[in-house]
Amino acid sequence: MAGAAPTTAFGQAVIGPPGSGKTTYCLGMSEFLRALGRRVAVVNLDPANEGLPYECAVDVSELVGLGDVMDALRLGPNGGLLYCMEYLEANLDWLRAKLEPLRGHYFLFDCPGQVELCTHHGALRSIFSQMAQWDLRLTAVHLVDSHYCTDPAKFISVLCTSLATMLHVELPHVNLLSKMDLIEHYGKLAFNLDYYTEVLDLSYLLDHLASDPFFRHYRQLNEKLVQLIEDYSLVSFIPLNIQDKESIQRVLQAVDKANGYCFGVQEQRSLEAMMSAAMGADFHFSS
Repeated sequence: MAGAAPTTAFGQAVIGPPGSGKTTYCLGMSEFLRALGRRVAVVNLDPANEGLPYECAVDVSELVGLGDVMDALRLGPNGGLLYCMEYLEANLDWLRAKLEPLRGHYFLFDCPGQVELCTHHGALRSIFSQMAQWDLRLTAVHLVDSHYCTDPAKFISVLCTSLATMLHVELPHVNLLSKMDLIEHYGKLAFNLDYYTEVLDLSYLLDHLASDPFFRHYRQLNEKLVQLIEDYSLVSFIPLNIQDKESIQRVLQAVDKANGYCFGVQEQRSLEAMMSAAMGADFHFSS
């Protein structure tokens, strides 16, 4: 960040496919952080995000609107969103001016859900890279809906997408399996939860796929994908139930470790008091 007395800022770049719970995560995490005593600023970088449930410190829609872009350039939603991100990339002075008065806050960036922005398109990565030049240390928090665990083929696809995202975004990275409070409604898992979070021996997934007549024809392809994932050995997940304080705490610890954030004694005391009060009680963030 610019200024006479530069201060390192910290935050999270919340990414993931549409419907993975990014906005809900930003709401729940912001309230958890405020309860710890952190000054939080939530920044909406998704011009398609309407009806935000959280107090928005900066909204990219003030710079560029998706609807206006679609009408003016005759683009669809995906093309319009890519244009909006490229427009933001070309006008980062606007974003810097908005963030500068928030020096000393902990940032949560609610990012667009188009997968290509995090796997191969350069705009979002360039924006994150520029933020690093402003002395803003971010951790990419990648949310994936836990219902993908119920289908071996979809889970392999998610692993490939997560790996591609980690390699492309070039930030310290934490992968989350979101909506764990709903996983029982999605169907029975073939393996225990640790198998999916730790991404253990994926050959078992191949055996499950082999029992399906459709996927039997693609066994060699799936074997190569699994081999690629295991060769990199980068992908793992933390399960998240945004309604549960202990679950949010585990995520926050991983994020803080990833970007080097060190909290003070008072924050530790606030955390201990919060967790003590939460024993035996469910946590629900306000709506």
